[in-house]
Amino acid sequence: MKADWNTFWVKVVDATGETVYMVLVTLALSAVLGMGVGLTLYATRKGGILHNRVVFAVLNVLINVVRPVPFIIAIVALSPVTRSVVGTMIGTDAAVFPMVLVATFGVARIVEGNLLSVEPGVIEAARSMGASPWRIILTVLIPEALGPLILGFTFMLVALIDFSAVAGTVGGGGVGHLAMTYGYLRFNTSVMVVTVAVLIVLVQLAQLLGNLLARKVLRR
Repeated sequence: MKADWNTFWVKVVDATGETVYMVLVTLALSAVLGMGVGLTLYATRKGGILHNRVVFAVLNVLINVVRPVPFIIAIVALSPVTRSVVGTMIGTDAAVFPMVLVATFGVARIVEGNLLSVEPGVIEAARSMGASPWRIILTVLIPEALGPLILGFTFMLVALIDFSAVAGTVGGGGVGHLAMTYGYLRFNTSVMVVTVAVLIVLVQLAQLLGNLLARKVLRR
């Protein structure tokens, strides 16, 4: 079945807007939550500035359990919880909820990994001057790791575009829903090509922006 491109472009624009909304909202929420989890994971590990074996073990196991689960399975498995929290399993808001839950743990591991790359001598120097653990985190760790953190968040931003496309195939809206409904199910190759092109453009823009920000920070 051929699409009426005189009116179909409106659907493409609307779907692109829904995808951008899902990705940006998810990135903002998961960045805040994931940053908190990642900082806690880093600080409570053995030899950390807030060493706590129990907290570290619980968070580490939780992340290792959630991260390997494919997103398509996670979004289906979380559907009863999504319905309870959001009130529906259809639409962009329903897609954002599982996206945030899954992305939070991915961000947490990215944050932990980048903080571990900070030179230990810098932290010891701050400790020797009597800086509190949270002051070390805010004034030493995060500024030192800011460039790599931006690149890590850029990686997550690209992954979230992929998440949004997957969510669209199960009623989440956005470009993925457009590709499934008007392309795959109707055997319309031209629609599939357009939706793939839109996703490629979004990924390229996200990567370009992330690279520019990281380069600017690293040059300071």
